[in-house]
Amino acid sequence: MKFHPAGFKIIRNSLIIAIVINLACWFLVACQIINGLVALATVVMMVLVLQFFRYPQRKVALNEKHVISPADGKICVIEEAEEKEFLHKKCLKVSIFMSPLNVHINWVPVPGKVIYCEHKPGEFYAAFKDKSAEENERFTTAFELKDGRQIVAKQVAGAVARRILNFLKVGNEVTQDIEMGFIRFGSRVDLYLPLDTKLNIKLGDKVTGSQTIIGELS
Repeated sequence: MKFHPAGFKIIRNSLIIAIVINLACWFLVACQIINGLVALATVVMMVLVLQFFRYPQRKVALNEKHVISPADGKICVIEEAEEKEFLHKKCLKVSIFMSPLNVHINWVPVPGKVIYCEHKPGEFYAAFKDKSAEENERFTTAFELKDGRQIVAKQVAGAVARRILNFLKVGNEVTQDIEMGFIRFGSRVDLYLPLDTKLNIKLGDKVTGSQTIIGELS
């Protein structure tokens, strides 16, 4: 199993902490039962950390008419909503909730040019709540397609997630097999699409980043 570079430092620190805790218990605690429980707890912790930063190798089918899922998770919102930060117009909003058990890599949803990248500090409400879209810490990326249409993707922090990574810069030419970023622990990604986008998903569907086709552009 491969691990994402975004997690190397956390994996290293978690391993050091686990070793220190177990050594301290070994030398300071005489009870073997307690030592065994501590060892078990640290093993569980390391398994959770490693699975969170797993790095699946996926083959992406490129198609300029398709909007692919930018993240693994569950569709938690489908609605018409105004995008107030960049587009300033009503769009078709699709939100994907990512639990701590999901892969947390984020992929570029459409091919085009990056025309806007902006980090916004904010709160850390649970990512599945409606107010998290506007009030939580987030990173907004806008893409311009060949025909001039613009699509926005927002990486939104959750109650646990405290660090959003975005690997793109304004001016980048991107395709759907490029990583947009990474969010550490539970969070969500919001897509703002043209109103005439034909959706292939419904509320509650589970989606796979870079694989599931969210919708088709007219």
